Amino acid sequence: MSSIKKLASQTAVYGLSSIVGRLLGYLLVPLYTNAFLPAQYGVVTELYAYVSFFAVIMTYGMETAFFRYSEKEEFHSNQVYTTALLSILGSTTVFLIIGSVFYKHLADALSYSDHTWYILCFVSIIAIDAVTAIPFAKLRAENKAVKFVTIRLINIFVNIGLNLFFIVLCPYLYQKNITWIAHFYNPQIGVGYIFISNFVASITSLILLLPEFKIEFSFDKILWKELIRYALPLLFVGLAGMVNETADRVMLKYFLPAGSNVMAETGIYGACYKISIIMTIFIQTFRYAAEPFFFSQAKKSEATQLYADVMKYFVIACSIIFLTTLLYLDIVKFFVGKNYWSGLSIVPILLLANWFLGIYFNLTIWYKLTNKTSYGAGISLFGAILTIVFNIILIPKLGYYGAALTTLFCYTGMMLISYFQGQKYYPINYDIKRIITYILMPIGLYQFSKLMDISTFTNKMIIHTLLLLFFVSFIWLLERKNFPFSRH
Repeated sequence: MSSIKKLASQTAVYGLSSIVGRLLGYLLVPLYTNAFLPAQYGVVTELYAYVSFFAVIMTYGMETAFFRYSEKEEFHSNQVYTTALLSILGSTTVFLIIGSVFYKHLADALSYSDHTWYILCFVSIIAIDAVTAIPFAKLRAENKAVKFVTIRLINIFVNIGLNLFFIVLCPYLYQKNITWIAHFYNPQIGVGYIFISNFVASITSLILLLPEFKIEFSFDKILWKELIRYALPLLFVGLAGMVNETADRVMLKYFLPAGSNVMAETGIYGACYKISIIMTIFIQTFRYAAEPFFFSQAKKSEATQLYADVMKYFVIACSIIFLTTLLYLDIVKFFVGKNYWSGLSIVPILLLANWFLGIYFNLTIWYKLTNKTSYGAGISLFGAILTIVFNIILIPKLGYYGAALTTLFCYTGMMLISYFQGQKYYPINYDIKRIITYILMPIGLYQFSKLMDISTFTNKMIIHTLLLLFFVSFIWLLERKNFPFSRH
């Protein structure tokens, strides 16, 4: 249990930057959804979907390869770091040159001919984030969680501070006819200030990470080939994962039913997806700590039992997040403007989908430890095919509700395939009965809450709180003897 406590503490530390960032980011969602119309917010939703794809391409699995080979005795960790970093620096330089030359053509292809600078801005953001990925991974591998979190938090505060300056303060001063504000603010830029804020925040992270770039420029070709051989299948895993995660926001623009306000529908879907990302706050923080942790525990005799225990407690945490979010959705919905509430019906579906994605992440340890990353690529490719096919079928019929269902179908399929394949090559005795119980029970309690006809908001919140307490008490009764922080 000491190992699980260590993982939990690391998750908490890494979670500080992620949770604070996400929570503060949530404060921007009502800001955006009240400052911009759904069609304008649709631009943000679409462009950040493209960014997700390129972020995966530009790191091409090198972070995970770095973690894997840093643990191998035959390679020195500094040499692994140097080789991985130089690889990323080289590929990013090529990307910057191509992006700088062809950004206007890309803008034309995406129907942003009047805002070509959007594309140039995002090319810069993608490049900077790619270059800083390996230094951030090094901090995680060396357990320098405080430095990692500090830099992440500074990035977050710079981003949010600039958003508040450009979207709240500047328009206010502009309306008051404060003349000097014209030097800093142009109302025609609109949502572009979101992108500018992101760019400045990324530059700030790069500056703070400069000490990590002090390396001996010694490139090990043999080691690099090993890293690439391990990483390239993970690139396809990542790309397919981005198809699964963000293709819906891109495809909505092209497959929504005729007569739909395409960008408005995309904006509503993107805003409501933000509510469902409450689940991914925990999943993201868990992943920061879990990936290096899983590799470091692999040589221990009790590793498989440890992975099984981690899975169970992960599912428990997600079950509480799932039920809490849905029981208090009447409060959570105020994170987005009223113009976006028509999309709240997709929140339960997306919460469940992201929960299954988190389970899938836990299950991927089997192909990472057995060096069968090609299997991971195959599973992700299968998920990507499901995503594309079902989006093409369901979006024209059901709109963004079809996109949400597709996300659930995709992650459910990937989770199940990974489990059954993993049991063949790296058997882990997961507590399946408990895991299924902790998945089905909150779903049942939420459905039960919907059937109850409660007249007042106060009574509804009281009853929903009792339902949540009942579920938490049920978990405690089952797990109190084994809970990592219990005295038993």
